[in-house]
Amino acid sequence: MTDDRKRILKMYEGLRVTDVADGMDYCMLQDVGRMSHEIEPLWRDVEDFTHRIYGFAHTVRFVPTQRRVPTMSPEEFGRYVGDWYRNLAQGPIGDEIQEGDVIVIDGMDTDVGFIGSNNCMGWLARGAVGAVTNAGCRDTDELIKQKCPVYARYVAPAIRPGRLELESTNKLINCGGVLVRPGDLIVADGDGVVLVPIEKVEDVAEHARRIADGDKAGRRKLYEKLGLPLDDTVKPLEGD
Repeated sequence: MTDDRKRILKMYEGLRVTDVADGMDYCMLQDVGRMSHEIEPLWRDVEDFTHRIYGFAHTVRFVPTQRRVPTMSPEEFGRYVGDWYRNLAQGPIGDEIQEGDVIVIDGMDTDVGFIGSNNCMGWLARGAVGAVTNAGCRDTDELIKQKCPVYARYVAPAIRPGRLELESTNKLINCGGVLVRPGDLIVADGDGVVLVPIEKVEDVAEHARRIADGDKAGRRKLYEKLGLPLDDTVKPLEGD
């Protein structure tokens, strides 16, 4: 990972979507980066928050196909599916994934599960930190068991062959009503997904960290008043 990426991620470490959304407001970026409330985490870890995502948008867009699947034997169809994935609907391109990427998929409203137990693990193995889509995911039992950070609108079982083709990678897309540019910052947690324009990451982080520390200080006093043991959610952010 580049030093600049590490520096940006360090600024956002420990911040919540709510902190970042508030920071966007202070930068006059109301309603710019908040993705649709329908895009939710597939699972939550309320102990260590391992479902949270901090990373840089790696965009993928699929479009409907006009190709029709010809009648064929099951054996032929198996080969056909493999060819379709290789030649028409690969995305994202494995060699293009960088450490710290969030795979952001514009898949429209279809019955296709774009994020599955196999391909998502492959993206993570190449350095991605999670995946977000305005469409569906599949193999959800395994995705949850494998602790793959996934944010999607719904669960869907179908595959891409015969239905969709890859239109582009690392181009402008719309995901959840938000313009997503390759390299913009993505933050996601139990409250959903927010995007920070890359040129605004420092200003937004400054306000978000101040807001987060203020919230932590207020809740810390309430913890003490109620006799609750302090946990990480009320500890000041590192470096503040």
